[in-house]
Amino acid sequence: MGLFKKNVNPITDRARALNAEISALQARIKKLNQQVQSGQGPRLRSTVYPSGAGAAPSAGEPVFENVRQHRLTGSSEPPATPEHFNDLGVRKFDLWAVWERLRKQVGGRPLANPKLINYLAAGSIQGLRPLRYEKRIARNRFFLLLAFMVGLCLLIFYWLAHRH
Repeated sequence: MGLFKKNVNPITDRARALNAEISALQARIKKLNQQVQSGQGPRLRSTVYPSGAGAAPSAGEPVFENVRQHRLTGSSEPPATPEHFNDLGVRKFDLWAVWERLRKQVGGRPLANPKLINYLAAGSIQGLRPLRYEKRIARNRFFLLLAFMVGLCLLIFYWLAHRH
C-alpha cells in the first residue's frame, strides 16, 4: 500500500521537468559556442542577397525586391452611386446607414476567449468577485440613484406648486 508514500504534486513534477530541459538547452548552447569559437561551427552565408544571385551588387547599387501590393479591403458600405447624392452633389442623409454604423460601434467585438469570460462570470478566479455580484451592486446603485432623482423632482415640483 502507499501508506508512507509521499503524494505526487503535478506542479513540482512539471517544474522539475522544465528545469531539466533548461539545463539540457544550456549545455547545448555551451557546446555550440565552443564549436563556433574553435572554428568548427557551421558556415554561415549572408541572407541579404537571394541564393543563386551570383556576385553581390556593388555598395552603391540598390537592391529591390518584388513586393505584392494588395489594396486594403474597404468598409462594408456599398459604393457611392449617383442615387446617393442630391442635385447639388451633396451626399443624401441615410438614416439606416447611420443606424448600422452606430450599432457596429456600440456592439463591440466578439469574445476572444469565451472560457475566460465563463471564469470571470462564475468567480472562479481567486480574488475576483463573481460577475453576478458586481451586476447586483450596479443594479442596486442604479435604483438608489433613480429613487434620489425622483425624490428630487418631487421636491422641486412640491416647492414650485406651493410657491404660487
